[in-house]
Amino acid sequence: MSTNTNSYDQLDAWIDSHFDEQVEFLSELVKVPTDTPPGNNTPHALRTAQLLEGFGMHAKQIPIPQDIVKEAGLESITNLIVRREYLSGPTIALNAHGDVVPPGEGWSYDPYAAVVKDGVMYGRATAVSKCDFSTFTFAVRALESLKTALHGNIELHFTYDEEFGGELGPGWLLNHNLTKPDLMIAAGFSYQVITAHNGCLQLEVTVHGQMAHAAIPDSGVDALQGAIPIMQKLYEQNLLYKQITSDVEGITHPYLNIGKIQAGTNTNVIPGKVVFKLDRRMIPEEDPTQVEASLRDLIKLSVEDYNKQYDPSKHISVEVKRILLARSMRPLPGNKPLVQALQRHASEVLHEDIPALGTPLYTDVRLYAEHSIPGVIYGAGPRTVLESHAKRSDERLVLSDLRAATKVVARVLYDLLAH
Repeated sequence: MSTNTNSYDQLDAWIDSHFDEQVEFLSELVKVPTDTPPGNNTPHALRTAQLLEGFGMHAKQIPIPQDIVKEAGLESITNLIVRREYLSGPTIALNAHGDVVPPGEGWSYDPYAAVVKDGVMYGRATAVSKCDFSTFTFAVRALESLKTALHGNIELHFTYDEEFGGELGPGWLLNHNLTKPDLMIAAGFSYQVITAHNGCLQLEVTVHGQMAHAAIPDSGVDALQGAIPIMQKLYEQNLLYKQITSDVEGITHPYLNIGKIQAGTNTNVIPGKVVFKLDRRMIPEEDPTQVEASLRDLIKLSVEDYNKQYDPSKHISVEVKRILLARSMRPLPGNKPLVQALQRHASEVLHEDIPALGTPLYTDVRLYAEHSIPGVIYGAGPRTVLESHAKRSDERLVLSDLRAATKVVARVLYDLLAH
């Protein structure tokens, strides 16, 4: 038996013997809400730092200035960096985000109770991505338990702005030169190694009319009536988008969704303003500048067509504001050691072939890629987002997936640093 095989067995054994402790650590993370919005996420960071100190892992706290957080539409952000320094060598970052969408309705269990039933933990962020706070922390602890020489460094990046674009999470750490890793792994699912992902453009469209009493509608301009044809034109684009295909396996075509609409003040009032927010997913081959320009042109033409039906006193006007631009990610050449090691060890641990492909999601990994840091997405979870119930009720994590992913990440870290 080779030295490497002995070491892998020791890593696996340490993780098995500490797994109850790992599950308890994840449970404590789930119990502190991080609903975003409203985005009051500093309490979770402080609790995480406290728990990490119990493992002898000091977390450097990086609070984001309050005025900048408020401007972004959030309440508080404190990011964490845990740096483990060994001998001279590359720095590998492991990133997971603690912020999550609010739980919504329809839960079978309290979304913050971290209920475990039949080997499954239920709760908001169990699958995306507080689970990988746990995966990455215990992978590092397992690696250090070997007491072997490690050539390089590991950084845990626990951040709190993924839901709003990541600029105040990893973006802040990178743009302020607080970190400069050579390779990185971000939270993901056990059964896929993700090397590429879609981009995302989000726009806020405000349609202005003139509020009026419903009993005398002609005295006003119905902003909702004007907004409907604009939204119809936008949705019609999905038929065209299906004709645009990506050459990245796992990614199909662009698409558009209107996710939020606000209108009116009461049932008996003609709405004078409508605000809707659209989400446009971009395949890696698309140019974000052109995508945004085409949507703005489409909205402008839709307004002009609508206003042609009426005299100027009945015209609507529209404002368009970009609220998010998340660029797509394509594989960087330097990611091959990560991809190959993850595929090899995941196949051994899970006893099946593990693909490397793209995903229609967008993630914080793109921010590392924009700084020329090769990265991949891999962590604890099922085969698909749908299975995890991420962003839905009864989000869940099969604990055997958590155990397996932790073993895989620990083995990969060993391959990259113990040489």
